[in-house]
Amino acid sequence: MIVLFTDFGLHGPYTGQMKAVLHEKAPGISVVDLFADAPTNDPKLSAYLLAVYAAWFPARTVFLCVVDPGVGGERPAMIVEADGRWYVGPGNGLFELVQRRAKEARSWDIDWKPEHLSASFHGRDLFAPVAAMLARGEPPPGRPHKNGEGRQADWPDDLAEIVYIDHFGNAMTGLRAATLSPNARLAAAGQLLERARTFSDRPPGSAFWYENSNGLAEIAVNQGRADRDLGLVIGSQVEIVA
Repeated sequence: MIVLFTDFGLHGPYTGQMKAVLHEKAPGISVVDLFADAPTNDPKLSAYLLAVYAAWFPARTVFLCVVDPGVGGERPAMIVEADGRWYVGPGNGLFELVQRRAKEARSWDIDWKPEHLSASFHGRDLFAPVAAMLARGEPPPGRPHKNGEGRQADWPDDLAEIVYIDHFGNAMTGLRAATLSPNARLAAAGQLLERARTFSDRPPGSAFWYENSNGLAEIAVNQGRADRDLGLVIGSQVEIVA
């Protein structure tokens, strides 16, 4: 399958245009919408989301990823193979955590060029056709990277920031819950938050953190909204308190 991970938002033509290319060039291959609201213009925060959510998909899945504030500029166009999954998108750090956490990873700079390449929409004109090639089983159309090329070694393994706020107002951090001690507390927006197993373990209106269904430490308010009630936004800092 081909999986879409973008910051395009839920309105406008951009996702539809990419899907049209995929249906033309990889007919019969399923296309799955994963995120259309990844952190806008922020490949670093998006990288921590992508690494966790991609792990739920089987080998041979192709991820078409567009969080690309530098589109048309100097950043490279990139392919990554990590633990049997393929990733296509901008070489701006978006795949850093995927590569770092993989048992095996390889990467390429894309050297294929379409007949028409918009300066501002590489997702449609470059990344979607390449994703279709990989989904059809073709080899990567690019130059292999040397070890360490194009990496973001200064980024932490886990990020103590809010990286996503869902429809319910729950605030996901870039911290994997498995890396935290069972009794760890999180401090965010001036509040000290205890760990809970799930929402019903806390009374209505209570704020807490828990391990969400994808393994991230997530801040929530039972029958409330963590974003509104605690004043959390994407990029808010989180502190781990032993």
